[in-house]
Amino acid sequence: MSIEVNIKKEYPTFCLDIAFEAQDEALGFLGASGSGKSLTLRAIAGLVTPDKGRIVVNGEVFFDSYQNINLKPQQRKTALLFQDYKLFPNLSVAENIAAGMSRQLSRDEIHQRVKTQLERFKLKGYGSRFPAQLSGGQQQRVALARMLAAEPRILLLDEPFSALDAYLKSGLEEDLFNLFERYRGTILYVSHDIDEAVRFCDRIAVIDEGMVAQIAPAAELVSQPKTLASIKASGVKNISAAKKVDEHHVEALDWGITLATGVEVPDDAAWLAVRATYLRAARQDEGENCFELKVRYASDSRFERTAVFEPAGIRWNVDKLTHPPQYLPVKGQTLRMHIPPQQIYIVSS
Repeated sequence: MSIEVNIKKEYPTFCLDIAFEAQDEALGFLGASGSGKSLTLRAIAGLVTPDKGRIVVNGEVFFDSYQNINLKPQQRKTALLFQDYKLFPNLSVAENIAAGMSRQLSRDEIHQRVKTQLERFKLKGYGSRFPAQLSGGQQQRVALARMLAAEPRILLLDEPFSALDAYLKSGLEEDLFNLFERYRGTILYVSHDIDEAVRFCDRIAVIDEGMVAQIAPAAELVSQPKTLASIKASGVKNISAAKKVDEHHVEALDWGITLATGVEVPDDAAWLAVRATYLRAARQDEGENCFELKVRYASDSRFERTAVFEPAGIRWNVDKLTHPPQYLPVKGQTLRMHIPPQQIYIVSS
């Protein structure tokens, strides 16, 4: 199972110019809204026609502008799960699940496949209900069941959890894991959440302004982002324009400080970044990369406190479970902070 994509689609204010390959794996697409993630999936499914290029799935040419090949969506036999599921409101659950199956199947075969999917996705007894009678989580299960029942050549998921609240999202992750385990083929998964992408995907492609900025195994993307777009997509909040000082020192122009680095600084260094969880209070015997910073404000989530320092806006995320309350940063406090040289990312673009 494989997919090869190399396409271009121009709009008045945007250009999709994307190329990638994937095998029998889950490949995530991560990037800002409007970067071209969903547009790529729609082009593969045949809902958008590229201006030029080529799309090949499992050896079959879906689109080739040079050979004038452009299969219709129904000929491509892809399964695209939209953000809002796209269930047919006038069809029952069973009829929705059967909607994508081949018309060449017998009535008994269709009935058996529907029954299998109803049981697989914990929908037994719901076959005669209509989408409006289901919860958001049940609607998604119907959409997932319809995908598998159609035996697609490739699975395309466009932010499948975006319409769910946190409680439903947590409960339905198991369903998606089960879907991924049962499906043998290529899965393309669009998300804007780095943690979600890491949980579900073998590799992640960062999409920036219609192009692939970086494609790498999930763990590598988090530990070694290669571009500014990858740094942002991987969840880093502390980012500054940068200028090389020497081989192991770089000036953080937005922060007004010079930092020692654990890696050699490239001549074309343009940006540096450090994760907010990697900062820590400096020890008395430390001097390098230690700075007196004043807390502009502090805010709490369930398990973390975030301190934002002035004037640079550097963020520090503190684990509240491992730090006693008296050691948590508070507004107006001046702290001596350490930025670990080994945890500084430096990129040129």
